Formats: sequence, C-alpha cells, structure tokens
Amino acid sequence: MDYNDLVRIKRKRIRVGRGKGGRRGKDAGRGMKGAKHRSGYTPPPLYEGGSLPQHRRVVSLGGFTNINAVVYEVVNVGQLDCFEEGAEIGIQDLVEKGLVRKKGLVKLLGAGEVRHSLTITVDRASAAAIEKVEKAKGKVVLT
Repeated sequence: MDYNDLVRIKRKRIRVGRGKGGRRGKDAGRGMKGAKHRSGYTPPPLYEGGSLPQHRRVVSLGGFTNINAVVYEVVNVGQLDCFEEGAEIGIQDLVEKGLVRKKGLVKLLGAGEVRHSLTITVDRASAAAIEKVEKAKGKVVLT
C-alpha cells in the first residue's frame, strides 16, 4: 500500500458571514450585538468584562509592609521542656532544637508551664514569661 493510495481526510472549510440563508450567515456564530460581534474587535489585555479591573481594585486595598519593623522569632515557655534541669539556654541552643530559625531576634512568651529551673538568654521576654520562669526557680537574661 502506497502513501498516495490512502484516503485524504480534510474537512471542508466553513465559509462564515455569507448571507441569511447559510448556517453561518448574518451573525456568523458571533451572537447578537456588541463589541465582540463586530469585526476587528480585540479586548484590551486583562479585560475583566466591565467590572473594575484588578489593577484599579488593588489600589483601594491599602496597607503596606513596614521595612523597618522589628520581627521576633517567638518561643513559649511551654516549649522549653526539651531541655534538662538547670540548663543554660542561649539562642544557638534554641536553633539546634528547632524551636527558632537562625536569623532574627528571639522573644520568650508565657504560654504553657515551666516544669524545672532554667537560665534562658533571649532578646526580649514578656512579663508573664519572666514570672513563670522565676516561679520555677529559673532566670531570664535579656541581651
């Protein structure tokens, strides 16, 4: 069997816009009136169908990110149970245990309970956290 013997399958081209009588006449499958019905119409990029475009909506949302904000890594006193009795804990020890990431300042917060005495060195601490650590005969050192 030769390639030339095969039947060529090719659809007949649909001729649109050729009068009322044809299947694709008059409106030629474009619907009724409107800009999309006309020839040569191309919607602008990011056109959203007449609603307020996203690039104009974003402006009214407001807010910004303060580049000078001081961001603290947070550790709660309840998370310090993984250390032994009487341990001296620094920021590097917290990083090794996976409680904080390497970069950034560390703040100690008072959620949870302290079960044994610890000496903790952090950048900031809440009053509740200091009170709970001292109640367990521990100590908080601020750098």
